[in-house]
Amino acid sequence: MTHSSSSVPETQRSAREVFTAISGLVVGMFVAVLSGTVVSTSLPVIIADLGGTQSQYTWVITASLLATAVSTPIWGKLADLVDRKVLVQISLILFTVGTVIAGFSTDTNMLIAVRVVQGIGVGGLMSLVMIAVALIISPRERGKYMGVVGGIMALATIGGPLLGGLLTDAWGWRANFFVGVPFAIVALVLLQFTLHLPKPQKAKVSIDYFGIVLLAVGVSTLLIWVSMGGSQFEWDSSTSITLAIVAGAAIAAFIAVEFFVKEPIVPMSLFRNRTFTLSVVASIAIGVSMFATSVFLAQYFQLARGATPTESGLMTIPMIVGQMGASIIIGQLVSRFGKWKGWMLLGSVLTTVGVSLMATLRYDTPFTLVAVYMFVLGAGLGMVMQNLTLIVQNDTPPTQLGAASSNVNFFRTIAGTIGVTIMGSLMSTSVADYVKGGLSTFTPTSPEEIEALKHLASGNVPKVNELPDAIRTVVESAYGHGIADSFIIAIPLAVIAIFAIAFIKNKPLSTKNAAEQLRDQAEESAIAVGEAEVGATTATGSIRIANLENASPSTSSVTVLEREDRERGD
Repeated sequence: MTHSSSSVPETQRSAREVFTAISGLVVGMFVAVLSGTVVSTSLPVIIADLGGTQSQYTWVITASLLATAVSTPIWGKLADLVDRKVLVQISLILFTVGTVIAGFSTDTNMLIAVRVVQGIGVGGLMSLVMIAVALIISPRERGKYMGVVGGIMALATIGGPLLGGLLTDAWGWRANFFVGVPFAIVALVLLQFTLHLPKPQKAKVSIDYFGIVLLAVGVSTLLIWVSMGGSQFEWDSSTSITLAIVAGAAIAAFIAVEFFVKEPIVPMSLFRNRTFTLSVVASIAIGVSMFATSVFLAQYFQLARGATPTESGLMTIPMIVGQMGASIIIGQLVSRFGKWKGWMLLGSVLTTVGVSLMATLRYDTPFTLVAVYMFVLGAGLGMVMQNLTLIVQNDTPPTQLGAASSNVNFFRTIAGTIGVTIMGSLMSTSVADYVKGGLSTFTPTSPEEIEALKHLASGNVPKVNELPDAIRTVVESAYGHGIADSFIIAIPLAVIAIFAIAFIKNKPLSTKNAAEQLRDQAEESAIAVGEAEVGATTATGSIRIANLENASPSTSSVTVLEREDRERGD
């Protein structure tokens, strides 16, 4: 039996039409990236101004990352159930409100709390934008557009530190939190008028609240244990043991719950897909390198090299140029030739080389070498990051697109959060040891030097430019060496990413977007139902004929005669 579909294939969209459709998404992502990078170069100044410690510095970062990680799979699950356009708008509003309130922070604890709100908004933007793009653009074409989008994001990453440094030096660090508001308003308007997404299939929304609580408790407790262990309490103390047990029990309970709830945050069935599982492993490894670089580079340039926020922003350009160039160029090549695996393997190798080189940094390393190290690492990350989500979307049923996409980002963010926390804790301990060792034979000779030593003893992040020269050199050396030591943790993880990507199945990229795949599945289901009904009718007729053929002649004759009599009577 042949069947001709009633649907007419959609006219191929032009590049202009596609960019119009995703313009609001691009501006929304631009706002999220810009608002983060604008603050990155001024964060050492912010923490010093608010009287924060190195531990609080790390928590300003990890609070946002944790909220992003926990909320990302929730946004992704909601995207499979309710209106995605509304979700994108809500996440953008949450992020903008949190950013503005952060600009009025009066102490470090308030800033950390508001960063949680920001992180929830970022979790929505990061997962929902990728889902929306997957619904509009096929995997084969997606690399081309996502390469350009990645370039725009890299532009925000380049411009952010520079703009943040200028704003901080000219008007103070609070101005950084307000610069993204006009862009957010533009994004909301564009989203309203240009973004048109297919509605998800109607279903009763079921949220895994128990899983959310267990995940938040487990990861938060784990981060507290890792970040404070060895400084606020001993590793073998009762506090440490209690935190470890609570974290382990909550995470184990979360995994168990996900097997039984109706709509799990992390569907365990996804791990049956080899591409998804290996991509998660690679995302975990890449996430640590990505977040660590963004967090510690600003500290390296300002605390180890004595740069101003503006100079710090300028110094990060090689890193972003490498990332932007790789993202755009490799995205175009993937779309043109449909080949992705070789580029991702090359990117994972470059990432490993990059983090290994970063582990050799010192406060007096020639900037030319630092620029080369950053460029190599940036190029590696640019080749891998976008493509990991792309290949997962390419090998995932469209009905699970939201969950699969968001969970890749979820595990990357979780790994980045835990990795940054561990690296920050290690850096804090190393810097303290190096400072102590460097000043062990130092004798203060002026009131300024005595005051500087008291400030260092408090554990607060120092204002390096205000330190006496003799103490400043020791502090810069300590930060340079301590930051380099923290990158050692990322090296074995980057090696794991190489092996994970090597074993991912090299599946060709589909030429249909998720909306078309959903429509095709609906048509196939309708065809299957129709064929089943025809088959049932045919089978019933066959049974009747077979019964007549198998009946005895006399019985058959009687039956035929009775039917003819009834027909004459009618």
